[in-house]
Amino acid sequence: MQTLGERIFAQIRRNGRGWVFSPDEFRDLGDPRFVGMALTRMVSKGTIRRLARGLYDYPRSHPVIGTLAPSSDAIATALVGRHNIRLLPSGAYAANLLGLSEQVPAKIVFLTDGPSRTVQVGDQEIRLKQTTPRTMGPAGRTSGLVIQALRHLGQQHVDGVVIQTLGRKLRANDKKQLLEDLGYAPAWVRAHLRAIAKGDS
Repeated sequence: MQTLGERIFAQIRRNGRGWVFSPDEFRDLGDPRFVGMALTRMVSKGTIRRLARGLYDYPRSHPVIGTLAPSSDAIATALVGRHNIRLLPSGAYAANLLGLSEQVPAKIVFLTDGPSRTVQVGDQEIRLKQTTPRTMGPAGRTSGLVIQALRHLGQQHVDGVVIQTLGRKLRANDKKQLLEDLGYAPAWVRAHLRAIAKGDS
């Protein structure tokens, strides 16, 4: 019969290297106090890594670089946990994901329909910021990412180069979705969404 620690590690291993998690993931396996103790033992052995209070990962490694940092998306997903909550990359991070900026921001913001929360992992700050249901409408779709990226750039900085870049990057289905989600965007963004969808500059 497996011990609690063995059952926990089996679940960690099933999720694979790079998985970021909180103790809540194992609440079905045993008493939270004993789960915490088991995780602490794994950290001491170097099996898993403690990223922040109540946040761990099963780290990936590179033969040259060594142990790799967890992805921002993985951290944000772990912060959401098992709750039925959505995430939407925002600000400079949204622009970076779309190739509109090469710089990965030190502070990464995800909009959410759940509670706000901030966690510091190394030099990076991951922030979940509660927002309105309307803003979260296109969450999980490329259109939501585009709307947030354009809002971050600002009306004065969305030019032909930005429109052309997104027009080349987005697939036909994504462009169709932009038109379907116009109602979620501010008025000044809508014209740009139409231009991206039509391939205009």
